[in-house]
Amino acid sequence: MMMNLLKLTLIAATLTASLVAGAQEAAIRKNLGDRLPQLKKIDEVTKTAMAGLYEVRVNDTDIFYTDAEGNFLLQGNLIDTKQMRNLTEERVDKLTAVKFESLPLKDAFTMVRGNGKRKLAVFEDPNCGYCKRFERDLQNVDNVTVYMFLYPILGADSVEKSKNIWCAKDKTKAWLDWMVRNQTPKAASCDSAAIERNVALGGKYKITGTPTLIFTDGSRVPGAITAAQVEQHLANAQN
Repeated sequence: MMMNLLKLTLIAATLTASLVAGAQEAAIRKNLGDRLPQLKKIDEVTKTAMAGLYEVRVNDTDIFYTDAEGNFLLQGNLIDTKQMRNLTEERVDKLTAVKFESLPLKDAFTMVRGNGKRKLAVFEDPNCGYCKRFERDLQNVDNVTVYMFLYPILGADSVEKSKNIWCAKDKTKAWLDWMVRNQTPKAASCDSAAIERNVALGGKYKITGTPTLIFTDGSRVPGAITAAQVEQHLANAQN
């Protein structure tokens, strides 16, 4: 009898907690939606590790924080000071993680060195100085297949250069001529919709700078790293 009573009590407590959580989420959605129309389409509301604070996720990967009634809204990083962890950054990294096998490789051109067994995807803007430095270092990495996603985010000239490179008879040569040998790509025209799709894809996954490297294990590295660092990440991705 005592065991049955305990089970009933636990079930009742669980149902009560679920109802309370549901009511709080409904209040948050309603109040934020009414007061901030741009937040009408909330993807998810979840409790955080901080008592009384809720995560509000919108536009797939944008994170805000609010109280149980949606009376206040915060945007910024939630830091766990005991474990010294940036909980917001970890959450966004998880939400924007890229599965290598899901990348639309048809929208990239391929550079193969050596046996090409190892794989790497890179998002680069042709006018990015850091990208040019990275490309020079990348020449020292062998036995790799590089999927190059043209990602012109630095202005109209970047778009124009990207189109000329994409439409060149030999994309790889046109790319390396410009990035490594500083030879301006010749004007060319073709269906360059892939470049627009790349920019949309980068926006979805919050790729905000170039170069951005994506390895087969899903790890992402922003910035121009050295050939030795590329080698280390390629090795880690294979383990």
